[in-house]
Amino acid sequence: MARVFYLTTPIYYVNATPHLGHAYTTIIADAMARYRRLAGDEVWLLTGTDEHGDTNARAAAQAGISPQQHVDRMSAVYRETWQRLGISHDDFIRTTEERHKAVVRQVLQGLWDRGEIYFGKYGGHYCFGCERFYTEKEIVEGKCPDHRTPLTWIEEENYFFKMSKYQDWLVAHIGDHPDLIRPERYRNEILGFLREPLQDLSISRPRARLDWGIPLPFDERFVTYVWFDALLNYVSALGPVGSARYTRFWPHVQHLIGKDILKPHGVYWPCMLKAAGLPVYTRLNVHGFWNLAGGKMSKSVGNVVEALALTDKYGHDAFRYFLMREMPFGLDASFSEEALVARLNADLANDLGNLVARATALMVSFAGDEPLQGSALPDDWAVVEHGIPTTRQHVGEAMEEFAFHRALAGIWSFIAILNGFVDTRQPWALAKTSPDRKRLGSVLVTLAEALRFLGIILDPFMPHAAARIREAIGHANPPRLDDTDPDRSHVFRVRRLGGLFPRVERTGKPSGVAAPAVPAPAAGLPPAPVSIEEFGRLDLRVAEIVAAEPIPTSKKLLKLTVRLGGEPRTLVAGIAEHYRPADLVGKRVVVVANLEPATLMGVQSRGMVLAASEGERLALLALDRDVPPGAKIT
Repeated sequence: MARVFYLTTPIYYVNATPHLGHAYTTIIADAMARYRRLAGDEVWLLTGTDEHGDTNARAAAQAGISPQQHVDRMSAVYRETWQRLGISHDDFIRTTEERHKAVVRQVLQGLWDRGEIYFGKYGGHYCFGCERFYTEKEIVEGKCPDHRTPLTWIEEENYFFKMSKYQDWLVAHIGDHPDLIRPERYRNEILGFLREPLQDLSISRPRARLDWGIPLPFDERFVTYVWFDALLNYVSALGPVGSARYTRFWPHVQHLIGKDILKPHGVYWPCMLKAAGLPVYTRLNVHGFWNLAGGKMSKSVGNVVEALALTDKYGHDAFRYFLMREMPFGLDASFSEEALVARLNADLANDLGNLVARATALMVSFAGDEPLQGSALPDDWAVVEHGIPTTRQHVGEAMEEFAFHRALAGIWSFIAILNGFVDTRQPWALAKTSPDRKRLGSVLVTLAEALRFLGIILDPFMPHAAARIREAIGHANPPRLDDTDPDRSHVFRVRRLGGLFPRVERTGKPSGVAAPAVPAPAAGLPPAPVSIEEFGRLDLRVAEIVAAEPIPTSKKLLKLTVRLGGEPRTLVAGIAEHYRPADLVGKRVVVVANLEPATLMGVQSRGMVLAASEGERLALLALDRDVPPGAKIT
């Protein structure tokens, strides 16, 4: 039976054009929606634009146009961007639409009638960019923690939502629903915030100061606070509460957001829903930041990468693949064009593209204009008979957790097996010997079935490349996940498919710095002694490995994401020939935490994992008792 799946992106603020951060959120939402459709689920994907508030009014004034003209123009840019990126959303909501305003007025009036809103006065530090007040604990050096700009002290009369009334309920609800907010670190962050008394929420702004918003239905002198207005888009897009679409999809809603808007979605929104008598979302999925040049990507600090500039340069599928493969969901990741090209050349051009090119060329040479069909020998067919179900299960489990990087790693493990299969069977050699034609046919039929599976399982992640693979083997029907079981009865009408992902040749010296060389002691001599003071300069810590993956351009290096008790950090370790990435996740190891950062193969490493070696054997230093990550080694 088909499952119902309703997924929302944030609605994007239209004070500026879309950038990499917006593209990432929308692309992974699109990939998830495509995967769930592939699995036969009934899917509704919502995105849109947030169009009221101070920032949009000020952006319009600076441009010399009305707020409505400004948001019309910018919302069209977002819609066009998603169209160019091939986003398969089912609806695009704008908060200036009447269907949205009607639901906002309905909810506000209901809360007012039930005594959930009162009139009062408030003073606090206000950020016009975020359009919210900040508490003393949230302020960083007197500035907004996000925009890094000075805050303005504002005192004014407003209407307040009795959010503090729901603090105990929210803590209990999160405790009763462990998967409500994930990954777990963000659930813990919300619970940590809720250890302090929860304040009531100012939900209006006086029209004397800000006229660009939805007027309160019970007091026309005020407009609705932009966050209270915006969050209701997830409901208003489905139609009036109680409508057929609302009844069908709302009980299954999941939200996808960046960690910068965790508090409104993790605190304000569930309290609003509870007070309004509406069911709380089933899951809040939170991703990390893309970092550029060592800092969070932000329009306000001028380090934004424009999404379309890179997608047009390298292709939408390559861009999608890099974003999903490079960022472990929930953690921060570093973006660079150099790393994107490395992924493109190693994973897409070498691994996938070369496999497809070699396989289809051999199939055409073998079968000519005739269809490729026939039974495969058991030892050949075992590659797909075992590999396809294993890969499909791996992808399914990863996608349940929004772990796009793990899903793709599982597919690439299967691609590596297929490339190894080609290298071992050497079909080009079999083609030269007449008695080996039967064995050659067995190898090629197995490869064709493998390509058929790849053309389906890759569709959510790289829809254009997946469609080209399906077309190349004569299976261009709409893909379905339940059509991936290995089947010897398939007939393939193959054409050559080369250049699926052409290699990118880059000129100039790569960015980054090389790791410093460490001179070895002279043969037969012990290392030079060090003093206790010199040894004490090393900061040795316990670290838990939370993610591990190969670096495409290196056979020896792994990229590790470790937890040291605070924010995750990335390390590069030369252990790829000794440990599989999947076996490392969850291990607690010893690291040097205060090494000067070094960039290796385009990845910045902020520390060193300690290991022992003897000949060709290598073992990571581990602990014989359970010590928490971040504990100091003495």
